[in-house]
Amino acid sequence: MASNSRYVVTGSKDETIHIYDMKRKVEHGALLHHTGTVTCLKFYGSRHLISGAEDGLMCVWDAKTWECLKIFKAHRGHVTYLCIHPSGKLAMSVGTDKTLRTWNLVEGRSAFIKNIKQNAHIVEWSPSGEKYIVVVQNKVDVYRLHTASVSGTITNGKRVSAVTFLSDSVLAVAGDEEVVRFFDCDSLMCLCEFRAHENRVKDMVSFEVPDHHVLVTASNDGFIKMWTLTQDKKDPPSLLCEVNTGARLTCLAAWLDRATEEKARLPPAAEPCPEQPKTVKKDSGDTIEEETSEPNSEKSDVTGDSKQPTKGKSPATAKKRKMANVSEKKGKKKM
Repeated sequence: MASNSRYVVTGSKDETIHIYDMKRKVEHGALLHHTGTVTCLKFYGSRHLISGAEDGLMCVWDAKTWECLKIFKAHRGHVTYLCIHPSGKLAMSVGTDKTLRTWNLVEGRSAFIKNIKQNAHIVEWSPSGEKYIVVVQNKVDVYRLHTASVSGTITNGKRVSAVTFLSDSVLAVAGDEEVVRFFDCDSLMCLCEFRAHENRVKDMVSFEVPDHHVLVTASNDGFIKMWTLTQDKKDPPSLLCEVNTGARLTCLAAWLDRATEEKARLPPAAEPCPEQPKTVKKDSGDTIEEETSEPNSEKSDVTGDSKQPTKGKSPATAKKRKMANVSEKKGKKKM
């Protein structure tokens, strides 16, 4: 799931991305490009959505017209997770081909590939974009953007299922257990931990509203809980409210009904990208290598054999697709 100032989108094993208009409280339609389970969705501001799936593709969508603007052949295996730099100029993805890839969204091409030797299942930028984390099983590697090297590793008790930055240096980590822990990304020390649920925590999101910094957790026990955080994050948060959905929860997104929409958008090509990690000599499995393919060749290689959606058309609803199929059959009978 993902949300922006107006829409919530969901992806699943049915290979579709469903769009819900939260202002009007109606289903808006569906995006049908992927040919595998949709595994990750991220909005950037109110204008762009990026999706990843088991077909190895990453798609960039215009969140106003819902046109598919760009298709990346992201990984040789499944795309397991993706994240967008706070500037909107870079993105990162991890996949089952044991690589971490950096994408230049300004030029629409791959920038770097890093072999990480294992299948990572989460990658996330810090709020400032100066660091990022990569999660493999129960370990969280903390990277610095300017060096692209690991500055430290946080080890959790069990496999990590969800992470969220509470500040640029404090990371909330949840695993296949009932406990949530707060870690300092610089000292790598655990600041505090608390029992959040009766079963494993599956997802978390955090946001700020007047007078409150809120953490929301969802668990297999069916509960969604909202917690208010202390300023220094060294004390366990206080429970604000909870609701029992009666369902086995797997993911979570928070939609905030704000009066004004965000004006964030992907930057124009004239603006420089954030400082990118330097190319490292390729001599072992754990290396970084700069992509040498030109943007034009990248486009033809990615989109040459793919099914491009028709530009300018809104997403198809199930009712419209059914009516189109009926009209086509009647036309054939008359002929």
